[in-house]
Amino acid sequence: MVFISDEISIPETEIRFEAIRAQGAGGQNVNKVSSAVHMRFDIHRSSLPGRVKEALSALSDRRISKDGVIIIKAQRFRSQDKNREDAVKRLLALILKSMAVPEKRKPTRPSRAAGKKRLDEKTRHSRIKSLRGRVAPEE
Repeated sequence: MVFISDEISIPETEIRFEAIRAQGAGGQNVNKVSSAVHMRFDIHRSSLPGRVKEALSALSDRRISKDGVIIIKAQRFRSQDKNREDAVKRLLALILKSMAVPEKRKPTRPSRAAGKKRLDEKTRHSRIKSLRGRVAPEE
């Protein structure tokens, strides 16, 4: 059982793991041992509450397929057990990210001093640019 919060958890039967050969470092072992893990989690067939399923489906993340399956490839470590744990942690992070409620933006206005400073800077910049023009010949 993978616990997300006090009320929400995922039975391990809903998460499928597939051992594959990893890429990158590992020496001679990398060609012989399947230490990387492909983890698949079907959002729509899971026992998650409806609001969490909707939030997960609405996320625009490349790890979520069009069918609503989350696919995570973990190959950071050289041991299969550590890669399984890493994949589960990344799944939890994705679920928690989808459950987070964004803070409502409070509209603000610039202060009067900030507005005056901006206008003074524009005036100064305009004066500098006007001096860049052609110089009239003196007679």
